[in-house]
Amino acid sequence: MQLRNIVIGVTAMGLVGVASSAFAETWRFGLEETEGSVQYGYAEEFKKLIEEKSDGDVTVQLLPYGTWGSNYSALYDAIQNGAIQIGFGSGFLGGTVPESQLMSLNFVMPNDQLETAKILNSDAFLKSDPWQQSFRKRGLVPLGALPEGYQVWTANKEIRTPEDMKGLQIRVMDNSLLRATYEAYGAAPITIAYGELYSALQQGQAEGNIQPVFAHENMGFYEVQDYMIFADQSQFVANLIGNQDWYEGLSDEQHKMLDSVLGEMVQKGHDIQTQFNSERLDTIKEKSDIKIIHLNEQERDAFRKLAKPVRQTYIDMVGERGKESLNILLDQIDKADSKKSQ
Repeated sequence: MQLRNIVIGVTAMGLVGVASSAFAETWRFGLEETEGSVQYGYAEEFKKLIEEKSDGDVTVQLLPYGTWGSNYSALYDAIQNGAIQIGFGSGFLGGTVPESQLMSLNFVMPNDQLETAKILNSDAFLKSDPWQQSFRKRGLVPLGALPEGYQVWTANKEIRTPEDMKGLQIRVMDNSLLRATYEAYGAAPITIAYGELYSALQQGQAEGNIQPVFAHENMGFYEVQDYMIFADQSQFVANLIGNQDWYEGLSDEQHKMLDSVLGEMVQKGHDIQTQFNSERLDTIKEKSDIKIIHLNEQERDAFRKLAKPVRQTYIDMVGERGKESLNILLDQIDKADSKKSQ
């Protein structure tokens, strides 16, 4: 009798497990980057927290670059139509959400990279009506932002002034604001698919490149460039976006869980990018003789002056919601600076 009861108990537990797994949700998470990237590191931690906090009721499936296609618009389309519930959108997202090009403006964000992460994920900015509506008008919801480290230039010549960049065929993402920015610097920006960039640099089809440090190392771009230039002009920011119908269909409990996880991921995302970029820079130094240049404040100022008018270019491109979002962002940066100076 005792053995029979144990068998019945075990069987019942098994049925509960089957029932539980049958009702488990799967959130598909699309990434613009490959394994070994900051986005992938963030997504792994996000997956761990969601699955823990949901007690297994939600599983997160990671879809790195290449598993959903090679054209970024295919990823954004999949999120818009709900085939993928959540994902990242960075510079290329400007074709889908023009206002998102705000993240591409140079010399806007605080020098303190953690402060940037906090401001971009603050309710005051992230949940502001103009920023939310910019995405919701396209069937998307902005859930957060992941600054992935400073964008670093590489080239086959030394760059310290805009004159040095004159005519340089530097690769930029398919983003009209980025093109306008680098045209203002005097360069001749070109767009090349990420997966084709290494060979383009190697064969001279592109003369320069713009990436966070981890991407230069992860994709081996530093192997085919002579100089790496740190101008600290902008951080590479990936917007975390969700399908609007999916997001609005979440239960109150799931919304609270998601908000809790996203709150934790602000610091975790910063820690991940800091570690990745530091370790990858060490790897680049160890494996190559690439020359590293850090622009001084006077040299940065020359580029800063050329970049400032591009703010109006952004407003002209995207309209009132973009202008309001920019003003909210600048206001939050000013408030953060004021607190530091007190």
